[in-house]
Amino acid sequence: MTNLNAVITGITAAVPDYILTNEELSRMVDTSDEWIMTRVGIKERRILKGEEQGISVLGTKAVRELLEKTNTRPEEVDGVVFATTTPDHLFPSAASIVAENTGIKNAFCFDMEVACSGFVYGLEVCNGFIKTGKYRKIILIAGDKMSSVTNYTDRTTCPLFGDAAGAVMIEPTEEHLGIIDAILRADGVGYAPLQLKAGGSKYPASRDTVERNEHTVYQEGKVVFKYAVSNMAQVSLDIMERNNLTLDELDWFVPHQANIRIIDAAVTRAGIAPEKVMVNIERYGNTSAGTIPLCLWEWEKKLRKGDNIILAAFGAGFSWGSVYLKWGYDGDKVK
Repeated sequence: MTNLNAVITGITAAVPDYILTNEELSRMVDTSDEWIMTRVGIKERRILKGEEQGISVLGTKAVRELLEKTNTRPEEVDGVVFATTTPDHLFPSAASIVAENTGIKNAFCFDMEVACSGFVYGLEVCNGFIKTGKYRKIILIAGDKMSSVTNYTDRTTCPLFGDAAGAVMIEPTEEHLGIIDAILRADGVGYAPLQLKAGGSKYPASRDTVERNEHTVYQEGKVVFKYAVSNMAQVSLDIMERNNLTLDELDWFVPHQANIRIIDAAVTRAGIAPEKVMVNIERYGNTSAGTIPLCLWEWEKKLRKGDNIILAAFGAGFSWGSVYLKWGYDGDKVK
């Protein structure tokens, strides 16, 4: 039996046009550019403005461009998976909305929610589908409209978040490329320190939940920082050790873009050279599940077939994980 592996054959991303700067934020809440840059390293973030503009708007744009970029007809797509914490609705899925918008009619569609770890979890999910041999083309979308769940009166969280979505085409290969390995973890100790309390079945929406801002992100920063740094660094080292990949052989490290201090601390702890680390948090902020594909999309032209890439993410749950990728194509040859 042929040993199939899932490989990324194309990547796109979509970000809103509107840029929310630190200067504008400082007129909304008690903060400053210096305060934000010193603590989280974010200069600006993109915000999806307008009525009835859900994350499917960005997902649709990314998928349309992906189909064109990879010369894929909508009817060729076997599945659409959307990793998001901020779907347009509890149901139907944002994946099904994107599929309808882009003419994809022959595919299974579903959303998955693992907060900021959504992309790394999603890659392993899609890898499982590809390895069955039943599916040839699966689109993984990852992204969030974090502005829809941000409390813009909370100076500790509102500077962090932006909106974006990335999309990758995942196909089978018999070459030693693509998703080589994944380590995924979760620990329920993260329930209280990082959550969006209301809006689910435990605390349905009510006047009281709205008045208490319980439909926006709540975060205990010190606790999240501690767990994020230790777990992102350790899981990255673990997957490298399991695959006999040395730091010298590593071409790129792509950490979730949550906070520049978390990124720097995790990189230092793992011993990774800074020039191998993809960082764009200054311009986009934390887009939750969208941060890693957004980095890969921006760095695509620098990627070469066979590059050894480690992805690492940490998010609510607590959830975290790492994926070892061998890149599937020369990015500079993509039109």
